[in-house]
Amino acid sequence: MSSLLTFDALTHAIAGASGSAVAMSTFYPLDLARTRLQVDMQTKLVKPTHQILAKIIREEGLSALYTGFGPVLTSLYCSNFVYFYAFNGLRMLDVVKQLPLTQSVSDLVVGMVAGTINVFATTPLWVANTRLRLQGVTVRDYNNKVIKKTQYTGIFDCFRRIIKEEGILSLWSGLAPSLVLCCNPAIQFMSYEALKRYITRGKNNMQIPSWLVFLMGAISKAIATVLTYPLQVSQARLRHNTSEKANKKHQPNMTVTHRILLCLIYLARHEGFSGLFKGLEAKLLQTVLTTALMFTMYEKIMSFVLFVTKASRKKASLSA
Repeated sequence: MSSLLTFDALTHAIAGASGSAVAMSTFYPLDLARTRLQVDMQTKLVKPTHQILAKIIREEGLSALYTGFGPVLTSLYCSNFVYFYAFNGLRMLDVVKQLPLTQSVSDLVVGMVAGTINVFATTPLWVANTRLRLQGVTVRDYNNKVIKKTQYTGIFDCFRRIIKEEGILSLWSGLAPSLVLCCNPAIQFMSYEALKRYITRGKNNMQIPSWLVFLMGAISKAIATVLTYPLQVSQARLRHNTSEKANKKHQPNMTVTHRILLCLIYLARHEGFSGLFKGLEAKLLQTVLTTALMFTMYEKIMSFVLFVTKASRKKASLSA
């Protein structure tokens, strides 16, 4: 247990969370466009991302591009802090190092475990910010009826209203696909670490150029996103309750797998195969750029911390 509570794990967590916050601040409008596309149940012909953004500006104003930004940034920072801490902390455990697995497979397993911890800890934050960023947006079901939504004054009001009106377990809406989606960051980190090992093979303490870190982050996230995107659409629908009619009758006895499959089947039946990938363009554009920038900032912060740490240790040794 003491191996988890280390300065290195804490440094990775702060660097990863800070890098993600900077990246999300830069590309947030793309993430907003992706969320709106995922919960849109009427439009089968998906518009390009720039048209979605232009429509938001035209109908709601320029400031609408950052609707729900505060809660999202808070959720993202907490989520990445937990994930980076768990991922790097678990990798340092002796029991993990002794597993008879290749480094890539070990990273995948550790990533899944870290993702599971992260999901249970931060899902309520993501449920709340999904609701908050869609306030003021008209969302209709497959019968063209407007889905009634509660108006919230902030993230804590959102928590309170959800618990009061829907029950405390509703804070974990979309938990099923979220748990399955633990494979997304796991695949991402496995790919990133594999690329990093390949580039630095035989070159101890090699400083990877920022442009290459950016490219590595983009490639690793693109792979993970394409492989898991239908599950992300299912997750958004469940969090926003737009799939409620699809599974309401079966919810009490539904397993995780059944709930996800029912949502995906319902999606494909009403919106076609392309509905499973609705918003993929916006998601790829946003998530690839965001993750690439996040890893760039992450590596820079880690390098700075290591530089300061080494300088402090050197100064201490000289003083002794």
